[in-house]
Amino acid sequence: MSSEIRRVRIRVRGRVQGVMFRASTQKKARALGLTGWVQNEPDGAVLLEAQGPSHLVDQFEMWCRQGPAMAKVTAVDIESRSIIERDALFEVRR
Repeated sequence: MSSEIRRVRIRVRGRVQGVMFRASTQKKARALGLTGWVQNEPDGAVLLEAQGPSHLVDQFEMWCRQGPAMAKVTAVDIESRSIIERDALFEVRR
């Protein structure tokens, strides 16, 4: 397992709003010990950033490809981002 820290931006499309995607994302990220944020986008997508140990970010990426039970994910775009020092929480942005 790698202890390298990395940050990703993930854009999730499909039926991902109105299905508890943001709250479920926050719960999963916190369970993995990741930091970052998640928010709804005007076009119906969900956008998020997550940071933590590489192997945990990998697990989180896999979870995002499915999401919570009521979600229907049709596309996921992932890009690397710069690490944010002192990022301490995973929050839901309104």
